[in-house]
Amino acid sequence: MDKAFRNKRIITAAVTGAWPKKENNPNVPMTPEEIADDVYACWKAGAAIAHLHMRDDDGNGVMDPVRFKKTKELIETKYPDCDIIINMTTSGDIHADDEIRVAHVKELKPEMASYDCGSMNWLHSGLFINSPKFLEDCGLLFQELNVKPEIEAFDPGMIANAAYYIKKGVLKTPVHFQFCMGCANGITGTMKNLVFMKETAEELVGKDNFTWSCFGVGHSAMEMMYGAVAMGGSIRVGMEDNVMYSKGVLAESNAQFVERAKRVIEEFGCEVATPDEARQMLNLK
Repeated sequence: MDKAFRNKRIITAAVTGAWPKKENNPNVPMTPEEIADDVYACWKAGAAIAHLHMRDDDGNGVMDPVRFKKTKELIETKYPDCDIIINMTTSGDIHADDEIRVAHVKELKPEMASYDCGSMNWLHSGLFINSPKFLEDCGLLFQELNVKPEIEAFDPGMIANAAYYIKKGVLKTPVHFQFCMGCANGITGTMKNLVFMKETAEELVGKDNFTWSCFGVGHSAMEMMYGAVAMGGSIRVGMEDNVMYSKGVLAESNAQFVERAKRVIEEFGCEVATPDEARQMLNLK
C-alpha cells in the first residue's frame, strides 16, 4: 500500500445481509428504500464502502437484479452527494444458481462485488457452494467488467484458493481480502486466528500484493475491530454481522456501528478513509 495511506482505515457498512430479520432487530433495513437510507446514514457517519444484500417481501435473502438496481438508483438520485463505494454481494441466496448470482453485476457493474473463495457448510442451514467453475468464471467476469473482487475468506483454505487463482490469472493483484471471523463453521474470531489469517495471506500471496479488512460475528466483533485497526487492516461493521450493539442491547441503526468504528480508529491514532481515498487504497478503476 502507498505510504500515504498507511495510517488510513476503511470502514465498510454491511447493512442487512441475508439472515437477520425484523423479529431479530426491528431496525434491520429490508426494502430498497430502507437500505438506501441506511447506506446514506452510514456514509455520513464515515463509511467508505456499502456492502449490499437484497431481501424479498418476506425478508429472505434474494438475488434480484431489480431490487439491486432500485437500491443503487435510490442512493444516486435521492442522495446525489453520496460518493460511497457500492459493493454488491454475489451470495445473497444459497439456493440461487451461478447465473443468477452474477446477473446484477453484469447489468449494474458496481465498483466492487463479493467473491467467496471456497465452499463450506452453513451451520444448521445448508451448503454454501462456490465451485471451481463458478470462481473461475466469476473472476474473469469481474476483470472484464472492471469490478473489484472482495475476496471473502472464511478460513485459511480460501486464502490458498485465492493464491491459486492469482497464479492462473483469474484474480489480479493487488487483491482485497475480507477476513470473515466467527461465522458458523468458519474460523473462530480470535486474535490468534486473525494474525494467522494475515500471515497466511502474506506467505501465499505476498505482503505487498493484497489489502485486507475483517469483521467479527457476535461476541468476537469488538476484538476483531480492535485487532484489525492495530494490525493495519480495515474493518466491516453492520447488521449483516451483528444485530446487537453490545451484550443485551439491540443496535439502534447501522450508523451507530459506523460511528463506534470511527471512534475506535481515531482513538488509536489513525484516520478514517474517505471513499476516494479508499478507491486509491484498493486500486479501483
